[in-house]
Amino acid sequence: MSRTITVGIDGSPESRAAAEWAAREARLRDLPVKLVQVWEPVPEPIAQAPLLGAETHQHWTERVPRETADGLRLRHPGVEVTTEQITGTPGEVLAAQARDAEMLVLGSRGLGGIGGFMVGSVSLSVVAHAERPVVLVRAGEQAADEHEPDPMGIASAATAFRPVLLALDVEGPDAALVEFAFDAAARRSAPLRVLHAWSPPPYYAYAYGMALDPEINRSLAQTDAAALTDLLRPWRQKFPDVEVVAESRVGSPAVELVEASREASLVVVGRRIRRSPLGSHIGHVTHALLHHSTTPVAVVAHG
Repeated sequence: MSRTITVGIDGSPESRAAAEWAAREARLRDLPVKLVQVWEPVPEPIAQAPLLGAETHQHWTERVPRETADGLRLRHPGVEVTTEQITGTPGEVLAAQARDAEMLVLGSRGLGGIGGFMVGSVSLSVVAHAERPVVLVRAGEQAADEHEPDPMGIASAATAFRPVLLALDVEGPDAALVEFAFDAAARRSAPLRVLHAWSPPPYYAYAYGMALDPEINRSLAQTDAAALTDLLRPWRQKFPDVEVVAESRVGSPAVELVEASREASLVVVGRRIRRSPLGSHIGHVTHALLHHSTTPVAVVAHG
């Protein structure tokens, strides 16, 4: 059975942006879209309250999925769209839905002036537990945002895609993560920008003082760049049509990647699956990207 691109919807601006992104991605992948709305049960006294009665329940369980689906079919002809309403805890239901999906798409709310985005507890829980790729799309995301400006500098969805950005750790990178990024770039006919940002090991500060000697810095950077080149060589051969720009930078990985995301169409980052009695968690770099990237972020879980 063909996988779907599954979207969690709730009628909010961010979930509508996620659904639109999912439909565009579905066209690139020739896959159907499934809209999933999770209805969390409320205590009977609250359910009987005037503002939360039968009419409100019908609006959220029928009208929102129907109108979202109708809108996608109108704007994205040829993309198959289905809907499903499920009762349960949103984080648990959506993580379960991800198991049978090509990817799960969720929305994140823009915070405007403070330069970040609000990633809700449900989205963070799903990202931390889902073992399929999860894409976070900010409210207000438009198709033109993923493309280069036209010759007049005007935003347009008719121009070439901006590069796909892959955040890569050269120590033990996972094949699923790298392949997802190369595949995304190939489907967009876009360059793949591979960025490994790193900070010098703490012991260098003790050995050489707080400020590293520039020559030592260059030597470390050259060694890291060579490792990055070797790592990407088989992937370049597998995806010969993808233009690859690989960079190794000294600096905070979170800061460097958030800044680089401004020029990307999609950011791809990994999350290591850790089955621990203390529960799953999201690394600090992934966490920073989810909150501050101005571009959709795909979190690819790997072993």
